[in-house]
Amino acid sequence: MQITNEHTVPVIRSKLFSKYPELKFGMSTRLGGVSEGDFGMNLSFSVGDDEVNVKQNRHRFFYSLGIDIETLAIPRQVHGEVVRVVDRPEIFEQTDALVTNKSDIGLCVSIADCLPIFIFDPATLSLAAVHSGWRGSCARILSKTIALMQKTYGADPPNFICYVGPAAQSCCYEVGEEVAQSFPAEYVIRTGFPKPHLDLQKMNKDILLQHGVQDTNIEVADECTICGRELLHSYRRDGKRSGRMMAVICRMSRPESIHSA
Repeated sequence: MQITNEHTVPVIRSKLFSKYPELKFGMSTRLGGVSEGDFGMNLSFSVGDDEVNVKQNRHRFFYSLGIDIETLAIPRQVHGEVVRVVDRPEIFEQTDALVTNKSDIGLCVSIADCLPIFIFDPATLSLAAVHSGWRGSCARILSKTIALMQKTYGADPPNFICYVGPAAQSCCYEVGEEVAQSFPAEYVIRTGFPKPHLDLQKMNKDILLQHGVQDTNIEVADECTICGRELLHSYRRDGKRSGRMMAVICRMSRPESIHSA
């Protein structure tokens, strides 16, 4: 994990995306915000945090990246499998993944244990942001996202650059037997724990590989949201007092301003 401090706000970065000056990418943590207690750097209006604090937290995070809040495309995530094409900033109801080939639109994902996945295709200049928990992974929302990028933009997965972000990892991601049986055995860990554990990182990386993405073009974060108490929000760990992080990717029309804020 690569963490930088932009204007005193810790931001998780991608080493692969940093090679492309036209891209802005970052993920927030639980640090650097104005919200009280465990909420910290909470970026969600839906968890009981004070609205004024959330607005200030969002301003701090997106300002640190040099991204205008008015340019964001934000999905109202429901742990489903709906993927939408984005051509303008908007809030997208009942949606868990977004794709675009437009510049200056920030595709967002909200995170508190589920897997955030981001894709950039340098050939077609298309982007994707995917929210994939166990339900989304079971429904292969990542495959649906790739298929929509191929259909809409002619994107070719061997060109993709991908980031699989921090989430609940196999060390901590305990599930019931009914959920475990919904997944191929290679992604279910049954030894060393009282109950089955899921490895969604491995499953979704394998999906990328199966579509033809090159292994060297896939970056997988090694941080677990549940283990990372000091740095990351986790709903499974903290329950209703958990805040939400956000990650965003944006292709800038003026890449020379990428470091300005």
